[in-house]
Amino acid sequence: MQVNVQRVARMQGTVYPILIAISVGHLLNDSMQAVVPALFPILETSMNLTYTQIGWIAFTLNMTSSVMQPVVGFFTDRTPSPYFLPLGMAASLLGMVGLAFAPHFFFVLLSVLFVGFGSAIFHPEGSRVVYFAAGAKRGFAQSIYQVGGNTGNALAPLFTALIFVPFGQKGAAWFTVIAAFGIVLLFRVSRWYSLRLKEYGTVQKQTKAGKGGVKNQRNIIFALILLIFLVFARSWYSAGISNYYQFYLMKHYHVPIQEAQIYLFVFMIAGAIGTFVGGPLADRFGKRNLMLFSTLGTAPFALMLPYLPLAWVLPVVFLAGFILSLSFSTFVVYAQELLPGNVGMASGLIVGLAFGMGALGAVVLGKIADLYNLNVLMILCSFLPLLGVLTWWLPKEKSFASQ
Repeated sequence: MQVNVQRVARMQGTVYPILIAISVGHLLNDSMQAVVPALFPILETSMNLTYTQIGWIAFTLNMTSSVMQPVVGFFTDRTPSPYFLPLGMAASLLGMVGLAFAPHFFFVLLSVLFVGFGSAIFHPEGSRVVYFAAGAKRGFAQSIYQVGGNTGNALAPLFTALIFVPFGQKGAAWFTVIAAFGIVLLFRVSRWYSLRLKEYGTVQKQTKAGKGGVKNQRNIIFALILLIFLVFARSWYSAGISNYYQFYLMKHYHVPIQEAQIYLFVFMIAGAIGTFVGGPLADRFGKRNLMLFSTLGTAPFALMLPYLPLAWVLPVVFLAGFILSLSFSTFVVYAQELLPGNVGMASGLIVGLAFGMGALGAVVLGKIADLYNLNVLMILCSFLPLLGVLTWWLPKEKSFASQ
């Protein structure tokens, strides 16, 4: 059954209980993803891993998720599958069991594959549920959804400090309880989603994105390519901070492992706050304007970060994470309006690319750290937000959006 998602969204108001439930589901899903980077300091010591091997673990997680998300989104745009949501959570549960008892590097990679598949299955359908429940408040609804995921990711440093340092990798077994709760919660969301599909289901007509003919289609293709490049730049910067900044703090400032996690947590929780604030700002000031401010506005803080005394690191890390993440949900909504007949694929493309580019970045940046040092890596990463100036060339929404 194909469904005109725009028609469904506009025939009802904002459904807040479903938005909150799917956001909690997103938090649970991404908190299990956060287990993987949270284990990096433990696995580096217990399995004697190089930075390149750590990069390969991040690559396996993120690339599995990124490659599959647009594929799942394309499929569910044509055949919506509400019960993919709990199915994805079940795959992540298997990954947690594997990580808890992985005896060597390659078993870790296999376990991470399950976590990646679970995420790939969850995200496109989760974004579609948000689109159904949003009503007219697309930016706000998407920010509610994404803040759940960002908060889940932000918990990684706390997992390291509070669970994996005292208990080792076997601490991952506790996350099977989280996965079980997530399966129950998402099953209930899936029932609501299934009822909406039955109530509003219709054969979807091929949606023409905008009314400007060939010229408008060229604008859309250009905008999509530029959007993907901007996702690439911000994802590489996030990958550099999320995967390697803790090691930089430990080696450059001689910060102990538990304290290093606090700085990483501040960066990530600032990202969650920024995501929440960014959605309503995009609804008010425009998506393109917010994306320009967010991507380019991060640059001054990123450029100064490698040279700061330790006392200044915490506030600058917070501001960099907050400003960078203001536009995360906006990228998704902008892509959905570029491709209004393919909401799931658009969401999977942008969120999947964010993971995928971060995956590629994790490997390349890890290799740079091995070949040179962490100081060189952090300096190179600091220039990436400057690419945000390219946002100026994105078309304004009114030039392509099908209202």
